[in-house]
Amino acid sequence: MRNACHNLPPCLRPPHARPCLRGARPESVPAPRCPSFDRRQLDPPCPRPVVSAEVLTIDGAELQAEVLELRHRIRFLHAIIRLAFLLVRLSGFRLDSQRVPDGDTKRSILAAVTSARKAIPLAVALRVLRVTPARFHTWQSLAEDCTLADRSSCPHTTPAQLTAEETAAIGSMVRDSSFRHMPLRALALYAQRIGRVFASVSTWARLVRKHGWLRPRRRLYPAKPEEGIRASRPNEYWHLDVTIIKLLDGTKTYLHAAIDNFSRRILAWSSCFVWNHGRPARFSPRQPGTCP
Repeated sequence: MRNACHNLPPCLRPPHARPCLRGARPESVPAPRCPSFDRRQLDPPCPRPVVSAEVLTIDGAELQAEVLELRHRIRFLHAIIRLAFLLVRLSGFRLDSQRVPDGDTKRSILAAVTSARKAIPLAVALRVLRVTPARFHTWQSLAEDCTLADRSSCPHTTPAQLTAEETAAIGSMVRDSSFRHMPLRALALYAQRIGRVFASVSTWARLVRKHGWLRPRRRLYPAKPEEGIRASRPNEYWHLDVTIIKLLDGTKTYLHAAIDNFSRRILAWSSCFVWNHGRPARFSPRQPGTCP
């Protein structure tokens, strides 16, 4: 029979090995050492492959040139991505509000997401496409059964579910200023009466909370001005101010002052222990006055 030790590579085959037959084992060779030999006793040892980084062999100037080329490529890709996002935004197409019944379109989306997962996480790719994870995994499970084109694009579709057009109509009616006087219940019943949207009041309330729609409100009072009267020259407007000062013995004194609107200076003042009910205090513009 053929020697089993000749099946070893040359670097593992010892020169002094005796014939090791499959049927008979030599007495000088132990049973567990017959198929193989200790590598520490091999002469010469087998060479091992050495793996090195390719970047370490590149010169500094070549690295700088490669970095500049990569930066130029990144700027080029950023410009293309901005233009693509602008084109999609202007077209108005959104996967979260429109159906995709075609199976080939869904397969192309799945292939694009699978290719993008090599560089970005799956959650980021789905957020960019505005596709929910449940919808994506449903497409994956349907693609394996070859029934992707026969199913609805929304995994939670029911016969009574509102369409995107009906949801948009509810949002426009909720935010319309011509219906601001109608409560939400009356607005839902009015939409059913005119045949625009057939949905319950609870559905309207759920959509309002989900999208954060705000009902228009009209101010009952005009907006207060942020700035009051402003004079353009001194002594054009005067203000009379009364300040109540409480003393230690519990009595109150009333301090009257005349203030110029332009310079904000106190032109004259007077103090008394009684409140002048609509009567101005008697004081001189240059010195303190007294109450009547």
